[in-house]
Formats: sequence, C-alpha cells, structure tokens
Amino acid sequence: MTDTLTIRRPDDWHLHLRDGAMLRAVLPHSTAHFARAIVMPNLTPPVVTAADARAYRDRILAALPEGARFTPLMTAYLTEGTDPDDLARGREEGVLTAVKLYPAGATTNSHGGVRDLAKVRPVLERMQAIGLPLLVHGEVVDPEIDIFDREAVFIERHLRPIRADFPELRIVMEHVTTQDGVDFVLDQGDGMVGATITPQHLVLNRNDLLVGGVRPHYYCLPVVKREHHRLALRKAATSGDPRFFLGTDSAPHPVHAKETACGCAGVFNARVAVACYAQAFEEEGALDRFEAFASLNGPAFYRLPVNEETVTLVRGAEDLPERLAVPGGDDVHVFRGKAVPGWRVEA
Repeated sequence: MTDTLTIRRPDDWHLHLRDGAMLRAVLPHSTAHFARAIVMPNLTPPVVTAADARAYRDRILAALPEGARFTPLMTAYLTEGTDPDDLARGREEGVLTAVKLYPAGATTNSHGGVRDLAKVRPVLERMQAIGLPLLVHGEVVDPEIDIFDREAVFIERHLRPIRADFPELRIVMEHVTTQDGVDFVLDQGDGMVGATITPQHLVLNRNDLLVGGVRPHYYCLPVVKREHHRLALRKAATSGDPRFFLGTDSAPHPVHAKETACGCAGVFNARVAVACYAQAFEEEGALDRFEAFASLNGPAFYRLPVNEETVTLVRGAEDLPERLAVPGGDDVHVFRGKAVPGWRVEA
C-alpha cells in the first residue's frame, strides 16, 4: 500500500467561482490544487459576450492569492441572441475557451439559457468551424419528465441530433450522472465527445440525498442518481478512457440559501475534490490511472499542454472545517462526501 502519490498538477474542467466576496473566499481553494479551470458563466447577469468574459477574467486574476499560479479559462453563456462573430473574436483573441449551453431553467441562473435549439444553429455552425467546444448541461426541463430521467431524455431529444448535424463540433457532457450518459460518450468513436465527472456523483447516490431526511448540502443539479449509475460513473472515471476527465462542478452557495424551504442546487467541493477523487480511485483499485483522469485527459481534449508542475497526495485525512467563512455572513458548507477522504494534498 502506497502512502504518497505524486501526479502532474491537475486542472478543473468545470468550476463555479461566483463573484465579489464569494469569489475572493473560494478562489484560494481551487488555486491551491489546480493549475487551470474552465470557469462557468452563469453569474447574475451572465457572461454572454467576449467582453463580459474578459472583464470577469480580470476580476478573477485580481482576486488571486499572492504567489498563486492559476489560469482561468473563460466561457460564454449561450443564448438565443448570441452573436457568432463575437464568439469568433473572443476565440481569436484568446479570451474564450468554450461556450456553455444551459437549457433555460435547468439549474442555477439558467433562466436566460436556450429554449429552442433551432435558434442557435448558426452559432453552433460557427463554433464547429473555428474549433470552439460546446459544454452541455444535459438535462431537459419538461415538467412531465421525472427529474431522475432528465439526462437520458436530453441525450435522445437533443444531444444525438446535435451530434448528427454538427459532427465536427467538440462537445463536453458536463457532470455526467448516468449510465446513459456514459454509454453515449462511449458510443462516439471519433474523440469529439468527452465528459466531466464530479466527486459528489462518484461517492453519493440518491439514498444518501433522501433516506432519513433530505440533506440539502448533497443537493446539486443534475441530482445524484441510483446506485447503478454511480457505479457506472466510477467504472468510466477509473477506466483510463481519455474521454472522461475531472470536473468538480464546485458551486458555492450560502448556507442560509441551502438550508431553506426551497434550497438551491450545488455543493462546494473545491477544498477536498482531489482527495475525494483519489479515495474513489483507490477503492476501485485504480490509483495508477488517477493521473490520466485528473491531469492528462482534459488537456488532451482541449488541445492544451499538460502541466509540468506536480502535486503530492499523502495518506491521512485532512482536518476539515464544516464551513468556509465569507465576508458578509454568507458562510459556505464544505462538502466532504459521506466521510472525510483518507487522502490529502500535501501543502
């Protein structure tokens, strides 16, 4: 049994940093472990244009802890009014790394998202032409569809047609949560479709969320699913298949907004994500494949160089606080799964 594990410094290919005081509070927990991160654009108001993305990137860089080496990779929020020329300029100028598709109403701050995919076809055509990836929150919002089936239905109704119509468009299924999602990625043999997997979906199933009372700090969107879906995700993540890579979906919300009659969706896991992933890989007997998932597969998909720096994990649980203090009283609950992971990133 090994007591240390050294890997190339990982990247987070799906991260929420928020803005203002919350940004300043949570950012150090990502910069401590990750070299780069795909930053989600669902602020209020959202990051819609290249200019918006440039301004948000500047705010992130201004909030970096002293001495931190961290590159935010910016995304634009796709709307039915998105200008393809603006995205192309953002891509050419090195501002935009990807574009995020939120079905309107699917998750936090997604009310301005896409309702009719036919209206964004010119944008998708331009993205395909310039090599700008599409990041997909893959859920339908039809109220007649069971919340646990929304990912599977989205694949059949929308994702397969997008693939058929735009075969050269690189697509990431963000925070994939089901066997259906895993199978869809595996069925795409051309390397144009990848998927991120979160730590919470590797360690939780819907019993953990609901049995014995609702646990609001386990509530995220897409919601955690049945146990066989969790096992499918663990198999995919630990398989060594380059189409699956790390994306924490760390999404901080104030405790008072989570613990309310209508709690918001999202977990703040940035502090413990690497340790949670390592624990899952060890449990699956796949620590030798952890570096590929955490540090190699994502850069390959995004056509970026791998990081030269390394991080070392050591055996032993970190003494985690229950909450992260945010100025103004908006404390954030620190996710730890069902138990404190048995690994920690060496300082």
